[in-house]
Amino acid sequence: MLRMDHVHVIRHKVLVEGLSQREVSRQMGFSRNTVRKYVAESEPVYKGKTKRRSPVRERIQQRLEELLTEWSERTTKKQRVTGSRLHQQLVVEGYDVGASTVRALFREWRRQRKEVYVPLVHRSGDEAQVDFFEVTVEINGERYKRWMFLMRLMYSGRDFAWLYEHADQVSFLDGHVRAFAHLGGVPSRCIYDNLSPAVRRVLLPGRELTQRFKALVSHYLFEPCFTRVGTGHDKGGVESRGKGVRLQHLVPIPRGESLDEIATALVQSLERQARQRKDRDGRTVMERFAEEQEQLRGLPERPFEPRMAVPLGINSKALVVHQGATYSVPAHWKSLEVMAYVGPKDIRFICREEVAVRTRVGRHEKHIRYTDYLGELSRKPQAVRQVAPELLTELGEPFDELWSLLKDTHGGREAGRIFARVLGAVVEHGQQKVGDALRRSLTAGHQHLLELGAVTRESWPTEIEVPESLKQYIVESAHASDFDHLLEEVAP
Repeated sequence: MLRMDHVHVIRHKVLVEGLSQREVSRQMGFSRNTVRKYVAESEPVYKGKTKRRSPVRERIQQRLEELLTEWSERTTKKQRVTGSRLHQQLVVEGYDVGASTVRALFREWRRQRKEVYVPLVHRSGDEAQVDFFEVTVEINGERYKRWMFLMRLMYSGRDFAWLYEHADQVSFLDGHVRAFAHLGGVPSRCIYDNLSPAVRRVLLPGRELTQRFKALVSHYLFEPCFTRVGTGHDKGGVESRGKGVRLQHLVPIPRGESLDEIATALVQSLERQARQRKDRDGRTVMERFAEEQEQLRGLPERPFEPRMAVPLGINSKALVVHQGATYSVPAHWKSLEVMAYVGPKDIRFICREEVAVRTRVGRHEKHIRYTDYLGELSRKPQAVRQVAPELLTELGEPFDELWSLLKDTHGGREAGRIFARVLGAVVEHGQQKVGDALRRSLTAGHQHLLELGAVTRESWPTEIEVPESLKQYIVESAHASDFDHLLEEVAP
């Protein structure tokens, strides 16, 4: 192949130095036809090779495409079609073809079907991408799989992330509320894959949204957009950023006493990076966000309530079941209807204007609070003995100290009976008052419950209301000593 410097030398020798084309051909070792061509043309001319017919390729091309179509439903990412397997099948079917030819045809077939990614333009305030990512955290020395909600503004690159125990709809909605409040505004569009908290059913080209997600969209007035089914790279910005957050901010595995503590530390780490990280123009993420924030839609007067309201029934054991998890409620709610307001971390039960809040647990798990059953336990001493460890964990001091003292001095059976009467006092007068009375008694070294009498007397009324017609009657009070003279009269 002739280089450009060769062309320059040929033209210079002939046109400037005046040498003949024959002489130049002899000196440089090129044919006279080549010398003649480049005297007339100033640049090398490359003519593509004329495509020759390939009867073997033409013969197997159609069959190869038929095999790929037939096998498309019988493969996975790990058990995929290869050029060697296609060659093997063609040989079995009687085709005389080499493996390299089959591989070349298969390579071209894949190249033609490979997707071309369009370089997108992200405009200020226009677009945010949202997704969930599985992460590992360490809470009080134990490792757990948890979920990270991530929203990324595509123009400025500012992120918001929060950690949740569940990747359910309530957490999904709560993540939006937190993200919009943190960013101080709402983008025009949010882009998602077809996740179940948002999409009830895919109806191409549209989507049927879930009721709660439609309420969120209506509250903040943004446009929900969705990727093509099975193509997560349509929102590649948040996909790649989710991996980056795990590697840059969650390694080593974060530790904390609670999930909220770890989530707060993650947000702070993202904010520090946003103030330091610069783009090609030398601007930080926060500088770009200052420009983008002006284009965000303002927040509504009140935030959206992400809790989901669910009417539930309470059984005769004062238990409520929601999504396979069992919760106890106050025993006097038994057999009633309750409205459950499900949040990402807890459930708020409301029944007849009373409220009980319980921490959410997973499917097939139970959250039983035995303080919900104090009234029943006060009448069932044997049940007190069976649930004493769990009940004392909830009651705390000084009830656990009293229980230990009763067991040591009276034995388990009698301790259950006495403690049941103490629980009756708690139901009537409240845990705080009874606890204070027990604390005074135990501090004084008393091994009896006389201090509880003071609690009872505090609740007696100082003045009793009587009907108007009886107010004219005066009832004098008396003492036992007033009757001592009667004993003297009958003395021998």
